[in-house]
Amino acid sequence: MNRKVYILLTDTGTVFTKVIKLYTRKPYNHASLVLDEQFDLVYSFGRKNPKNPFLGGFVREDLRGSLFKNADCAIYCLNLNETQFHRMVNKIKEIEQRKNKYRYNLLGLIAVMLNVELNRKNAYFCSHFVASVLEESGVRINRQKPLSLVTPQDIKNCPSLEFIYEGKLSAYFEYPETSINILQMS
Repeated sequence: MNRKVYILLTDTGTVFTKVIKLYTRKPYNHASLVLDEQFDLVYSFGRKNPKNPFLGGFVREDLRGSLFKNADCAIYCLNLNETQFHRMVNKIKEIEQRKNKYRYNLLGLIAVMLNVELNRKNAYFCSHFVASVLEESGVRINRQKPLSLVTPQDIKNCPSLEFIYEGKLSAYFEYPETSINILQMS
């Protein structure tokens, strides 16, 4: 039996993401793993408090909250076998149970800009986290660089991903069936 998980790439439009976007020149600068079709089980490394960009770490994200209210997004689906899915869930649970030991890897973002590999114990930024969980679950993301340098764009290029939707995240939640059906017809 196959299990569907989703990769969500977003641009929330915050000052921090605008700065990253100036450097990357890419439409999306945040990556999250979504474990359910209702988009309630969403995990990443980011802001622990939506109003404070300087306090980050492992987070379960509320996509219907204020931070993502006006977010642009791209959604991709990934089919996993039972073993891969359970590895993914177990890895996320392991991190969640020890989340106070993990921190946001701001230095890692700077290392990406300099193209210098920097592995810090229990420290991730969003795409590093997503890529690491995918790889540990047995999903190859077809990367040409170390996990600590993987960007949302690199994840997007994973051949196992199926494109589902691009546009306003709020519109996807309002009409998810229509959004998917329109894309499948084109």
